[in-house]
Amino acid sequence: MTQLSVPVVTVDGPSGVGKGTLAQYLTSKTGFHLLDSGAIYRALAFGAVKNQLALDDVPGLVALAEALPVEFVATSILYEGEDVTSKVRTEEVAGVASTVAVIPEVRTALMARQKAFAELPGLVADGRDMGTVVFPEADLKLYLTASAEIRAERRVNQLKNQGVSANIHKITRDIEERDERDLNRKTAPLKPADDAIIVDTSNLNIEDVCKKVESLLWDRGLMK
Repeated sequence: MTQLSVPVVTVDGPSGVGKGTLAQYLTSKTGFHLLDSGAIYRALAFGAVKNQLALDDVPGLVALAEALPVEFVATSILYEGEDVTSKVRTEEVAGVASTVAVIPEVRTALMARQKAFAELPGLVADGRDMGTVVFPEADLKLYLTASAEIRAERRVNQLKNQGVSANIHKITRDIEERDERDLNRKTAPLKPADDAIIVDTSNLNIEDVCKKVESLLWDRGLMK
């Protein structure tokens, strides 16, 4: 348990492994709150682009992080009251988010905000360092993984369904570069917690992943 005795489930892993879908599923089954930490970093990236902040302007980025005007309402992300859910999901914003996420001062500025999401009846936290840094005492830690090629295929299909054309080779390269930054950053690198359960989703559909993880929650007494 965490210090607040709030049940916490962490879902970590790189982009495109199904973290968001799994986290949404678990919150629907448990009634827990949801923390989409990636959306917080994407909102910060969106704000940086909107305010024309240089990505090496650490004081400016920290100031924005500390007063980030973002709200999460149901499945929508609001920035200064505007629904920017689709805007923060673009590849451009994702690239900026990955770049600013390696800055230690930015991560520190956003840490308290993420911890504040842990409220009763519980929390499902989706991100890259939820189980290793933000909630190291979580009741259940999951780490999802899949090959870069599989994740690129999923992203291309997602974009096609939205009517957007995509180059799979470029997306694969972008994913590999993002993974490299996340794995090798000095602060909170992307890696499974020592006690995390690793789930390779490469050859599993999302329904199978959800059912497999749901059984783990029952085993840990996190579902009633």
